[in-house]
Amino acid sequence: MKLVIDLGNSLQKAAVFANDTIVFQKTAASVNDYLPQLFNNFEITSAILVTVINDFSEINEIIRSKCPLLIFDKDTPVPVKSIYQTPETLGKDRLASVVAANSLFPETNILVIDAGTCIKYDFIDSAAVYHGGAISPGLTMRLKALHTFTEKLPLIELSEQEGLTGSNTRDSILSGVVNGTVAEMNGIIEQYNTLYPNLTVVLSGGDSEYLVNKLKNKIFAVSNIVLHGLKIILDHNDNLQKF
Repeated sequence: MKLVIDLGNSLQKAAVFANDTIVFQKTAASVNDYLPQLFNNFEITSAILVTVINDFSEINEIIRSKCPLLIFDKDTPVPVKSIYQTPETLGKDRLASVVAANSLFPETNILVIDAGTCIKYDFIDSAAVYHGGAISPGLTMRLKALHTFTEKLPLIELSEQEGLTGSNTRDSILSGVVNGTVAEMNGIIEQYNTLYPNLTVVLSGGDSEYLVNKLKNKIFAVSNIVLHGLKIILDHNDNLQKF
């Protein structure tokens, strides 16, 4: 079994894979509290860790005492080619997502849209070459920005929104944020479709279920795409005997 850990700024994710199936998954403020128990419950043979935090020494020590650990960084071999010009600043979640998408849809031009805190667009071509993409504010970030940078607009929580024209302030904000985001997504998809016919679009991230039925293009919704990508990268390095 393989262990995948994603350490974010506010939340930390852990998943255990049996072959390609997730048999355990948890998102919490810290994995430290339950990490030792995972090794008691599962026969974990190797692990991969990606992090945006600087101090993960305790987690590092726990895992290395139990199995080999791969720290995913800019020098880690991956099963796709990247022509991103600043690999040291590339979010590893972005690279992991296209690795997973390329595995699901090989020899295909793919646009991956990760709709989370930020909306990340990442393109990988049919020759498995990752080009890069775009980053824009996510739905909740847009709602918070309207409240933070104005005097009177209230902070609105994301909820279902109907129609184009809001008849009150709440609905007007939701209309602007939701319809604006959907128009952005559809527009970017259309531009990629023009450049790369027969484009496959993959949607993931926390807001994907909210958005998937609002987009006019055919979309493949894939949950936990980053975790699956990390597991593929771990398998790739296991096979190369890189660690």
